[in-house]
Amino acid sequence: MKTFFLIFCLLSFTYSNAQLNKKSINAIRISEAPSIDGVLNEVFWQNADIAKDFVMLHPGDGGKERENKKTIVKIAYDDEAIYFGATMYDDKPEQIPMQFGSRDEIGNVDFLLVAINPNNDGQNDTYFAVTSTGSQSDAKVTSDDEDFSWNAVWESNVKVNANSWVVEIKIPYSTLRFSNSNDQPWGINFSRKISNLNEEYTWNYIDKKKGISAQYSGLINNIKNIKPPTRLNFSPYASSTYTTFEGVSEFDNNIGLDLKYGINESFTLDVTLIPDFGQTAFDNQVLNLSPFEQRYSEQRSFFTEGTELFDKGNLFYSRRVGNEPIGYETIEENLADTEEIVDNPSKVNMINAIKLSGRIKKGLGIGVFNAITEKTSARIKNTETDEIRTEVTEPFANYNVVILDQQFNKNSSISLVNTNVLRNGYGRDANVTAFLFDISNKGNKYNATGSYKISNIFENGKNTSGYSTFLRLAKTHGNYQYEIGYSASDNKYDIQDLGFQNNNNFANYFGEISYRIFEPTKSFNNIRVDFEWFLGYQNKPYTYSRNNFELSTFFATTNRFAFGAKLESNIGKQNDFYEPRIEGRFFKENARMFSRAWFSTDYRNKFALDMRFFYLKRYNDENKYYGFEFSPRYRFSNKFQIVYKFETRKYLNNKGYVNDLEDGRIIFGNRDFKSIINTISSKLSFNTKSSLALSFRHYWSPVKYDSYYFELNNDGGLNASSYNEIHDVNYNIWNLDLSYSWEFAPGSQLVVLYRNSIFNEDTQSNLNFSDNLDNLFKEPVMNIFSLKMIYYLDYNKLKTWL
Repeated sequence: MKTFFLIFCLLSFTYSNAQLNKKSINAIRISEAPSIDGVLNEVFWQNADIAKDFVMLHPGDGGKERENKKTIVKIAYDDEAIYFGATMYDDKPEQIPMQFGSRDEIGNVDFLLVAINPNNDGQNDTYFAVTSTGSQSDAKVTSDDEDFSWNAVWESNVKVNANSWVVEIKIPYSTLRFSNSNDQPWGINFSRKISNLNEEYTWNYIDKKKGISAQYSGLINNIKNIKPPTRLNFSPYASSTYTTFEGVSEFDNNIGLDLKYGINESFTLDVTLIPDFGQTAFDNQVLNLSPFEQRYSEQRSFFTEGTELFDKGNLFYSRRVGNEPIGYETIEENLADTEEIVDNPSKVNMINAIKLSGRIKKGLGIGVFNAITEKTSARIKNTETDEIRTEVTEPFANYNVVILDQQFNKNSSISLVNTNVLRNGYGRDANVTAFLFDISNKGNKYNATGSYKISNIFENGKNTSGYSTFLRLAKTHGNYQYEIGYSASDNKYDIQDLGFQNNNNFANYFGEISYRIFEPTKSFNNIRVDFEWFLGYQNKPYTYSRNNFELSTFFATTNRFAFGAKLESNIGKQNDFYEPRIEGRFFKENARMFSRAWFSTDYRNKFALDMRFFYLKRYNDENKYYGFEFSPRYRFSNKFQIVYKFETRKYLNNKGYVNDLEDGRIIFGNRDFKSIINTISSKLSFNTKSSLALSFRHYWSPVKYDSYYFELNNDGGLNASSYNEIHDVNYNIWNLDLSYSWEFAPGSQLVVLYRNSIFNEDTQSNLNFSDNLDNLFKEPVMNIFSLKMIYYLDYNKLKTWL
C-alpha cells in the first residue's frame, strides 16, 4: 500500500504544458421546436453558428476533409431539449451505403455521431449516432469504454438529397445529466464515417497517440437559463409464455415495471419490479473439462444498461444474481438410498433490483446496486412412504454493491468498491472491499493502474479473509508503448459469491512492448506488433508454476483486408496447480507451442469471409491440437443478411483430471476429443423499427478416453492405475431462436419469440456426426412461444397530456 500511495502522489503532481486548441460553437436559443424530419427549413437553422472544418481520425491523423464531402453541424436548444442539424455533403450520394439495421447495429452504412459531455469533465461522454438509413445508436462512454447497452429515448430523422444527406436530432434534457449552473460550456465533438472510402472525420482533432477521445472535445457555448427537467419514466410490461417439454405444457403470464427516476441533476435511480427475463438470448454453452467455471455474458438488459460504474474492479458478475442456487449440486449428493428428487430448481427468482448511479460535476461518481432473490427449495420424495420433504438450496438473499469513484485531471481516478451478499438463515455470507487507482500524467504519456482487494467469507461461525493485489506501470503514448506489472492473491481470496474468479493463490509477473502506426502507409491503414511475456508462481508456498512468451501481429490494408498471426511458447516444465482440483497438488507438463493465423475480408462487399487457423504441439509429447473457423457472410440486400460460422477443434492425447477418490488418489486420463460448432445468424429488416431475426447454434463435443488411467504422483508425474470406470462423454447443445421485434413507439417494443432447444449428454463418443444428430433428435424437445410488450411513458409528456 505504501508503494501504491507513492505512485499516486508522484503521478498526481506530474503535469505537462502541452495543450490543444479546442474549437467552440455557439448554440442558438429557440422559442419553437423544429419538426424532426431531416429537413432544416426552419428559419433559425439559417442563423445558427456552424461547426465545420472536420479533420481525419481514420485512417490518417488530422488531415483536412475532402472538398466534395464536407460536414457542417448546427446546434439549437429550448427549455425541453438540445437539437442538432447536420449536413454531410457528398457529390455521389448514390454510393452512400444503406444497410438496414436495428438499434445499436452499425453495419455497412455512413453515420454521424454526436459525443456530448454536459459537465465537460473530459472523461464521461454520451454518444448519439444516426446512420444513413436512419437507425439510432447510443452509448455511455467512460475512459473509452463504450457501453452500447445503454438506451435512451430521443428523436432523429434522415433525408438523402441530391448532393448530401441530412440528420436532424432532438435529445431531451431528460436523457442527459448536467448541473443547473447558468451559461455552462458543454463538451462536444462530432464524428462522420464515410464507409465506402473507409474514412472517419471528427470536428475537434483527436490525438490517437495518447489519451482518450473524451479529452479532445470542443465546447458548446451560450447555453443559458435551462433547468434539468424531472427525469422520470416508466416502462410497464406484460408477457405471456407457453412452454412444452416431454408432453407437459405450461402457460405463464407476467406483468412488471421498470422505473427510472432522476433524483437530481447528477443521479438516477433504476428499479425493476417482478422482472421477466424469459426472452434473453441463449448462452453459448460448451463441455467444460477445465478446472475453471465457464463465464457467460450477461443478456438481461437491466444488468447491462448503464453499468459503467459497477464494472470497476471486476468484482460484480451480475450472473450471480438469480443464478444457480448455491446448494443445487449438493442435493443429489445428500440423498438417502430411499429418496429421489422431485424438483430441484436450477435458477433463483429475483424479486426486485435497484441501481442508483451518477456523477457530480466535481468528478465524484457514486453507484449503489441492490437486489433481492427469493427463497428456493428442492422437493425430495421418499420412495417407500411417498412423503415429500423440502430442502433449502438458496435462502432469501440480498446482493449489494457500492462504488465511490473520484475522477480528476480529466484522465485519472481513484475508487473504493464494496460488494456484499447476505443469506437469511444460511451458513455463508460474503463481503469484498477494494481500493483502485488509474492515474495518468497530465500529458497522457504514462499511466499507473493498481488495486488492493480484501475478501471476507463468513461461514459456519468462522471468518476467512483473503487478499488480491495488482500493479501495472505503462508508457501509453507514441508508436512504441510498453508496460510491466505484477498481480498476486493468497489462497483464501474468494469473490465467487458476487464476482467471477478462476483461481487464487498466485504471484504473476508480466510485461508487454508494442509497435503501432497512427498514419497509413502506401499499403496499410493499420499495423500493430506486440510481444508479451508472463512468469507465474504459486503464492503460498512460493513455487514456480509456468511461463509464456507471445508474439502477435495485426495488419489492415488500405482496401480493408485484415490479417494477423500469433505465436506463443513456454520454456521448460510447467507446474499446473489447478488441474488436480486438490489444493497442494500439481500436474507437471512439458512446454508447448501454440500458433494462430487469421484473415478477414472487406465487410463492405456483399460477400465477406473470416477464417482462423489454430495449431498446438507439446514438446516431447504426443499431445497436440488443431482446428479452424470458417465464417462466410452474404448480404442479399440492404435489408437481409445471413452469417454462417463453422468451428472445429480436435485434441489428441490430452491428459487431464478425471476423478478424485476417497482414498486420496487423483485419477487422470489420456483422451482424444473434439468440438464442432455450427451457428447461423440472419436478420430481415423491414425498416429501422422492425425486423425478423434467426439465431441458431449446435454444439457437439465427444470425448473418448483410453482404456487405461493414471494416478497423479506427489511430484506431479503420472503412474499407471488400476482404475477402470468409463468417463467417455458425448455432449450436445441445440438452440434455435426466431424472433420478431417492432418498436411501435419511442422506447416501446413488441417482441414475439419462438425458441427450440435440445440437450443431450451420454457416453456414445464413437458416433459420427450424422448418427449423433439422429441420436440427439431422439431426446425431448423444449418449445417456447413468448410474447412481450413494453410501453415507455415519460413523466414530462404525461403532464402535457393530463
